[in-house]
Amino acid sequence: MGGAGRGWGGVLTMAAACALAVTAVLVPITPGGGDARAVAAGPPGPLAHARSALAQDDDCAASPSPASGTTDGAAVERIKARGRLLVGVDQNSYLWGYRDPSTGVLAGFDIDIVKAIARDILGDASKVQYLTVPTDQRIQAIKQRKVDLVVRTMTINCARAGQVAFSVPYFTAGQQILAPKDSPVTGFDDSLKGRTVCTADTSTGQATLEHDRHGAHVMTVPNQLDCLVRLQLGQADAVFTDNALAAGQAAQDPAVRLVGHPVTSEPYGVAVNLDDQDLVRRVNEVLARYESGGAGSEWMRSYDTWLAKDLPGITGPPPPVYR
Repeated sequence: MGGAGRGWGGVLTMAAACALAVTAVLVPITPGGGDARAVAAGPPGPLAHARSALAQDDDCAASPSPASGTTDGAAVERIKARGRLLVGVDQNSYLWGYRDPSTGVLAGFDIDIVKAIARDILGDASKVQYLTVPTDQRIQAIKQRKVDLVVRTMTINCARAGQVAFSVPYFTAGQQILAPKDSPVTGFDDSLKGRTVCTADTSTGQATLEHDRHGAHVMTVPNQLDCLVRLQLGQADAVFTDNALAAGQAAQDPAVRLVGHPVTSEPYGVAVNLDDQDLVRRVNEVLARYESGGAGSEWMRSYDTWLAKDLPGITGPPPPVYR
């Protein structure tokens, strides 16, 4: 097990700054943090049916084409009348959606996409009300209309596609193990036996672990950053999460690293209420322009800014799958 206080200063300084900033700038849906919950060993539960492998099913990953109907219907008109876009984001995922403690400004790959959508619908990238949404509250935030969109490294899969609508994928990641550099854990394999693995509640990482935990004890928390803190405190031996998120955590804490190989395919999409099909088509229209242009596209510029250093070798976004 990793030693207590591993890489403590930098990450917790950022986390503390984020926690303080939320009351002043964001409108929190639910309080962040929370107690970790240990999952007892036993047979796979219902979440196993939400395994990320299902995201490869064309019927689940397909999204309505912008040409299949209006892109300026009731949902889009509602946003225009309000004069601002309500978006559920993360403010603790470095490189994706995080509050820079030196500037107090939300930034990251996901935030760039939010700005592109706001600019298209409202003519101004700043007309956004950001709401912090823990991993385990993303779907409820959409269903209860607390937000218009969730842009928060959210994997498209069949179980979720029955509860919310998704845009076409804008990025593809994979579940992988994050562990201390001096750890004997070698990946998502039997080196986890008897060790404690942390993952976010209702995440595809939890679903995969319910299917096959390799003898590990599973700890769940509301947000993935909480897992990094548990790892630093020595309360967990490894973290199981998207390698895209884990790369950001490794960039924050040089004492940890990704080990093994990705074991799933995790296409990220923008989540929308099932009834707001015009908004889904509008988001897909925005993404088509955002991703077009090859090396000069807005997508590639954002990738180069935020992800290229820690997730090198990606040459473009995943291809859209329309229905």
